[in-house]
Amino acid sequence: MISKRMKDMVGASSAIRAMFEEGKKLSAIYGKENVYDFSLGNPSVPAPEKVNKAFKEVLENTDDITLHGYMNNSGFESVRQSIALNLNKRFDTNFSFKNIVMTVGAAGGLNVILRAIINPDDEVILIAPFFGEYLNYVANAYGKSVIVPANPPTFQPDLDTLERAISKKTKAVIFNSPNNPTGVVYDENTLKKMGEILKKKSKENNQAIYLIADEPYRELVYDNVEVPYATKYYENTIVGYSYSKSLSLPGERIGYLVIPDEAEDFENLISACNVATRILGFVNAPSLQQLAIEKCLDTTTDISVYDKNRELLYSKLTEYGFECTKPQGAFYLFVKCPIDEKQFVEKAKEHRLLLVGGKSFACEGYVRLAYCVSYDTIVKSLPEFEKLAIETIKGKSNK
Repeated sequence: MISKRMKDMVGASSAIRAMFEEGKKLSAIYGKENVYDFSLGNPSVPAPEKVNKAFKEVLENTDDITLHGYMNNSGFESVRQSIALNLNKRFDTNFSFKNIVMTVGAAGGLNVILRAIINPDDEVILIAPFFGEYLNYVANAYGKSVIVPANPPTFQPDLDTLERAISKKTKAVIFNSPNNPTGVVYDENTLKKMGEILKKKSKENNQAIYLIADEPYRELVYDNVEVPYATKYYENTIVGYSYSKSLSLPGERIGYLVIPDEAEDFENLISACNVATRILGFVNAPSLQQLAIEKCLDTTTDISVYDKNRELLYSKLTEYGFECTKPQGAFYLFVKCPIDEKQFVEKAKEHRLLLVGGKSFACEGYVRLAYCVSYDTIVKSLPEFEKLAIETIKGKSNK
């Protein structure tokens, strides 16, 4: 029999994946082309050709011992130094290889850093809406999640509520910008104020509160929006990054943590991350992926495809009467439900529209649409969205 902890996690398994499976069932009935699956944030834009060439070059030009052998748990020093220098060039930072820990994607990185800093029953503040797996990551580190809401319709964090939520047990705050599921980017003023609050509370509690910035969507921004680099605003900031979205490599599982020199207990923190990498079973981030992405640090996928999808879907849904904050980044729309969330999701399925309820992101009364699908899928789905609007918005107003 499985453990009670895992039984609880299985019971609360991701609604995103459940909806994805529902899509396969509906496709078998109606045909894949007649099912409009907006459930899973799986990049639809191919990886840049430079990435595929990089993998081939590494395989052809790297000796087997280097390519397939063990290494430092933090990863190849040369790769880490290249990433550090790239960050310094882009964000005017001052990192070196010693500040970088290569990870098995952003998820692996978050699990590593939480294992490194969390004692049993330490509290981790999550700013809702957030990627639902954060709850499992915190539980996996034997911590306790404390949920703080953002402020709709901007979905910037409610900083007064954040400050009140910090207790003597608070060890970390996790935020995600550009945000999944809203697409909102936390602005510079927000990060500055968050840093001030955490500095003040760390002093009052006589222990460091780490700010963990989860940034897999950093490069996916529109309309010249800038994503502030969080380490500039608070010394105890740790950045988790992944190439899953920027290079369309969700299956390759490669990313990194940035831990600045200024972070409290820096040397022990790096050592703890190395040990956590081992005990979580990663040992080190995959060698092939490390060496390949080193050749692609100035490369990104073609986000104009997502931008085109964003503009069409946002303009049409708001035209039909749905309420939604226009996303600044990522590839999600977070739409307010005109009726009960669960009923709305079920009603959408009647139109073969697969949407994920906001409850999965700790923000009930909304649905998330992942618009990383083909443009043709969006075009074909629009008549069904219009019918859904008539039934749920106009139908509600006529009662």
